[in-house]
Amino acid sequence: MRTATTVELSAEAADVVEFVVEAERLGLDVCWVAEAWGSDAPSALGYLAARTRRMLLGSGILQIGTRSPIAVAQTAITLSNLSTGRFLLGLGVSGPQVIEGLHGTRFSRPLTRMRETVDIVRQVFHGGKIFYSGSEFQIPRPGGEGVPMRLSTRPQHPIPIYLAALSPAMLRLTGQVADGWLGTSFVPEGAADAYFAHLDEGLAAAGRTRADIDICQGAEVAFASDEDELRDMLAARKTELAFSLGGMGSASTNYYNRAYGRQGWAEVAAAVRERWQRGEREAAAALVTDEMVLATTLVGTEEMVRARLSVWRDCGVHTVRLYPAGDTLDAKLATLGRAIELVREA
Repeated sequence: MRTATTVELSAEAADVVEFVVEAERLGLDVCWVAEAWGSDAPSALGYLAARTRRMLLGSGILQIGTRSPIAVAQTAITLSNLSTGRFLLGLGVSGPQVIEGLHGTRFSRPLTRMRETVDIVRQVFHGGKIFYSGSEFQIPRPGGEGVPMRLSTRPQHPIPIYLAALSPAMLRLTGQVADGWLGTSFVPEGAADAYFAHLDEGLAAAGRTRADIDICQGAEVAFASDEDELRDMLAARKTELAFSLGGMGSASTNYYNRAYGRQGWAEVAAAVRERWQRGEREAAAALVTDEMVLATTLVGTEEMVRARLSVWRDCGVHTVRLYPAGDTLDAKLATLGRAIELVREA
């Protein structure tokens, strides 16, 4: 398995950059840069490309609702050429809270928008004049004065496309068109029905198998020295998970909540969301069980984490995205370094 992490440069940018540089020294294979409602990903990726030499750098993820497909392709080509072929293009639809609540852009037909975006981006990568007639995008715009154009630049290296997917429909699309799957809220024991059945359906439709796609899953990693420390770690993680189940997304759309529901925790996930939405944050966190945390993270004693990584490997994960715990930069790097060693052993 390869190793990866995800960073965001919204705060303490200098520390984040140092973390990434040191992570490369530790042997990390991939660094994804997030873009939520803070800093943008491409600016950070360009800077990190200049500060690193070996590791792959990916957008994790670019929100397609805030950019035209041509802008996405231009960004990808620029970052790939700047990094001498180390760039991975991660795309996602985000959700209505960010797209409509922050950017003021309509969140509609996300599956169609993603499919057409990938089509257009690949057309741009191949060169030639750009022409596309779809449901969401028509290039050139009909009835206007524009004619088909081509970019004045082309990618000097292949640019793999990864899709962030949780819903069955987006997973099927990922299997059909993507080079990689960026997943989260992942429980190996429930992945066959919740995720892989839909991903495999898309792969089969395209005449492909899982060997043709990078399955990249992420989880927090933390090492507990004893049961008391593990208990504290689980308590802290329960609050974070309650936020994902209750606070991420809009009042009616929460992909994380649905993903946990498909993996056996529908009633708990619904109850957590209800309490979180009512402002009862502590009560919501109290509903999250130890099992839910341990199933979806790499938290535990070193032996527990080692065993869990073997489960991930046997389940079919190709790249492990590690979110190292730690109160300081040195602590996070120490956790990351040990986790990388365990992944190599696995």
